[in-house]
Amino acid sequence: MTSILVVEDSWLTRRVICKILRAEGYETWEASSGPEALEQLGTKTPNCMLLDLLMPEMEGREVLQAMRDRGYKIPVIVITADIQASTRSECMELGAMAVIHKMPNSDELIGWIKKALSVSEESTQ
Repeated sequence: MTSILVVEDSWLTRRVICKILRAEGYETWEASSGPEALEQLGTKTPNCMLLDLLMPEMEGREVLQAMRDRGYKIPVIVITADIQASTRSECMELGAMAVIHKMPNSDELIGWIKKALSVSEESTQ
């Protein structure tokens, strides 16, 4: 089963995203912080990650940098309320596949996940 790690500090937002993903048949793993996400990545590898940008303790940018430093090759879609072009550019430079605005509608979210999964499959072939 395809697994997606949802990294979001807001419990309600995490619930909504996971509900959308499960309805599409994806297995979801959850992390409420950057350190928790990195801890999970140390023991299991999701097919894709949805990453909030603005979180206490460790921002999404720091998670992306840590993933890059550790050599993780997981497609990451950043979900954020920050709409600045500089933020989008920085996330993409750190390895994010896409930066989408919070809260995406379910069609947009699923579309980006399918795109991320197809890129992930191509890179493993």
